[in-house]
Amino acid sequence: MVHLCKGHRIRAEITDEDEYGRTVAKCFLPDGRDLSEELVKQGLAIDWPKFSGGKYSNLEVAGIRKKLWLADARQKGRIHVLEKFDARKNGESKEK
Repeated sequence: MVHLCKGHRIRAEITDEDEYGRTVAKCFLPDGRDLSEELVKQGLAIDWPKFSGGKYSNLEVAGIRKKLWLADARQKGRIHVLEKFDARKNGESKEK
């Protein structure tokens, strides 16, 4: 994202507000490209149909939802989730 945006003025068009009061916006690079589209194509984000209407789902990198979900679990210290995933991946059937 830094590579795409650094040193550029990004245009934001406010489109909504989420349930926590955060602003939702469509963002555009100086050349007019949709920043969300670029991030999804590069595997840095996933489509969020609640706000996009599914516009970017066909651009998602294969397996990215699982990858980002596991990264989130790791970052939040949900080790038990990772252990179960690894066990399934390695063909083990341990339940914790």
